[in-house]
Amino acid sequence: MENGDSYTDLKNYQLVITSLVAGAVAGALAKTTIAPLDRTKINFQVRHETYSAKKAWNFLVTSYRTDGFLSLWRGNSATMARIIPYAAIQFTAHEQWKRVLGVDVDTEKQDDPERRFLAGSLAGVTSQSMTYPLDLARARMAVTRGQESYSTLIQVFATTWKESGIKGFYRGYIPTILGVVPYAGTSFFTYGTLKNKYKEQFGEPSAVANLVFGACAGITGQCTSYPLDIVRRRMQTANITGGEYKTVYGTLKKIYKEEGLKNGYFKGLSMNWIKGPIAVGISFASYDYVLNLLRTILKSSSFFTPKDL
Repeated sequence: MENGDSYTDLKNYQLVITSLVAGAVAGALAKTTIAPLDRTKINFQVRHETYSAKKAWNFLVTSYRTDGFLSLWRGNSATMARIIPYAAIQFTAHEQWKRVLGVDVDTEKQDDPERRFLAGSLAGVTSQSMTYPLDLARARMAVTRGQESYSTLIQVFATTWKESGIKGFYRGYIPTILGVVPYAGTSFFTYGTLKNKYKEQFGEPSAVANLVFGACAGITGQCTSYPLDIVRRRMQTANITGGEYKTVYGTLKKIYKEEGLKNGYFKGLSMNWIKGPIAVGISFASYDYVLNLLRTILKSSSFFTPKDL
């Protein structure tokens, strides 16, 4: 395992708990850092308005002047409610899937790119499936104003249930899963591969090196799945924006017809090249740091290692 070579004497439940905690911290820190950019991107993704850096900046300035500084983090409570369990589950699932597939454990399998990619993809599918309603809530909060019926997480859930029932919580789920397979697979694959290559040449990487590896993982991951990210946002917020986005194919066709290839499928991608590397870099680097810190504490403290467990 990438983060467990020197912690083989820890029990499996300790490995799982430390991974959950480190993942939660990493996700919360990364998403809070880029929350204003994330909100801006979502607003352009769900509307027909063309994207540009100037318009994105104007949106941030207008939000600040109209609703105050904290409005830039509107929807971040829903993001935190989602990202903390999501990141915790994703990183932990990744470790467990690597263990099942023999990645970074079995000498003959650890350099198998297909297994490394599959472990990342399965981790993404696992975490996304378990937290999807919270992702939908975050998107709806990001594109509405504070005085509307989507101002709090509870209101989002209540309104969604009233309007669409249980199916409403999984609107856009299929494009999300289709997108998360290449995104998570590529991200974890890129980060793990770069980190292992560095270790072979120079030894254990520093936090700065991990940040760079994470940034590279973020760029490659975003480029593989961005059009499907557009599709899921349109489907998630269709009841708010008024668009007819009911199926993946229908949404792709409608976007292309009305907005074209570049302005439709890749709207806001340039912003993702800024926020993606920052978020993923912080996420991976902070995860490794917190994970190793927690496991070092556990390994050196008999208080946390009861013999009867």
